[in-house]
Amino acid sequence: MKKILTDKLSLHYQTFFPHKRSGGKMRTKVLLSIGGNIGNTERRFKKLFNYLEQDRRFFIIKTAPILKNPPFGFTDQDDFYNSLIVVETDLYPQKLLKTVLAIEKIFGRKRSFKNAPRTLDIDIIFFGTTKLKSKHLVLPHNKWIERDSILIPLSYLGK
Repeated sequence: MKKILTDKLSLHYQTFFPHKRSGGKMRTKVLLSIGGNIGNTERRFKKLFNYLEQDRRFFIIKTAPILKNPPFGFTDQDDFYNSLIVVETDLYPQKLLKTVLAIEKIFGRKRSFKNAPRTLDIDIIFFGTTKLKSKHLVLPHNKWIERDSILIPLSYLGK
């Protein structure tokens, strides 16, 4: 199902997006932002969901509908598909960062330049109530409040 929000923004409802279930027993609740615009991104999101479901380091709590939205930064590229995944994990922030970067590579991510087209992008938006500022990781994500690609799906997650 597709829901038109504006002439440039639309929500897409697919298997597992949205999805919701009761929490697990892991230490920290984390909000991950996912996005991509190369190939069949919606199918890739389903594969990512299944991948995370099979990974014992994660327990998926809920997901948001998928938002199709225009790119920012480098705008001469296809629209992006974005969603959010709330997981529980026992990983610490730096280890989670290394893990999501490895997952991006598994799903074909190549880093050619800032804001380049990509198969899969995973950002850590919130890591529980942790505040952190290091060379490679800022928590909460420093741009989340400025991005429709986060704010719109977030409004559909509810409590």
